Amino acid sequence: MTSTTTPTALDAATVVESVAELVGENYVFPDVARELAALLRSRSAEGSYRIESAEELAEAVTADLRSVNGDLHLALKYHAVPVPPEQGAAALAAMRRQFDASLGGVPRVELLDGGVAVLEIAPLLFPLDWAAQPLAAALSLVAPARALILDLRGNVGGDPNTVAFVCGYLLDGRTKLNTMVSRQGEVAEQSWTPPFVPGARFGGDKPLYVLTSGRTFSAGEELAYDLQQLGRAEVVGEATRGGAHPREGWTVHPHLELSVPIARAVNPVSGTNWEGTGVRPDVPCDAEAALDRALTLAVARLI
Repeated sequence: MTSTTTPTALDAATVVESVAELVGENYVFPDVARELAALLRSRSAEGSYRIESAEELAEAVTADLRSVNGDLHLALKYHAVPVPPEQGAAALAAMRRQFDASLGGVPRVELLDGGVAVLEIAPLLFPLDWAAQPLAAALSLVAPARALILDLRGNVGGDPNTVAFVCGYLLDGRTKLNTMVSRQGEVAEQSWTPPFVPGARFGGDKPLYVLTSGRTFSAGEELAYDLQQLGRAEVVGEATRGGAHPREGWTVHPHLELSVPIARAVNPVSGTNWEGTGVRPDVPCDAEAALDRALTLAVARLI
């Protein structure tokens, strides 16, 4: 008997064909999409995916998906618990568990020496309809601080709308952050800070530092990049992972979810994004030392 967690060669071939079709039809760069679909089908025909474990199949397919341009949002993700068939449902359920376990994504708010506040947003910038209340409370709490350190070292992604919401507390006036360009090269969406935010703003004038690490990814990178490109913040720490493409997910097997980028971000200042390069810090240092370094910079500037 075949287990749902150990696909046979025929099961694996079916999964890989589904992945090839979805990537070919949806990946943001059509030329790369065709190349990847052809690669997966060629590897399948060669017998490269005759793998008896869904987890091992996910690893092998993900390695091939990333072999052309290194897009870290391209992945076949393994889930030990069977995932629902609805698009992206597995990721959403896992995200909700993280939200409930992390105080809504705001695990640390603290006042440090010299009137400098530190606000950690991790592990994700959760969907705005969940995260607006805890973020508004935390950002309003640090609004009177003389300087702010925004800790994104443990932030691995999330919702662009939540990025814009956070930026609304750190900038004065409505500000354009990004344009999302579709696979067809059309403007799919524009990202702006909201005209109104609940609570008090930290504002656009006081010193602001953003901490990053080699783990910071996706929406966490966008928040750091947007504030850096606008000249609003100094980024302190390590270069980030380099994933700038918004993604969608499809369940292709009871234990496998496919992640495919479907658009690309274009920053209005740089005209590009952080894909593949990561966000480069203004003040490079080890992630472990970034908080102390930023605090020293903030206190010196205030003096």
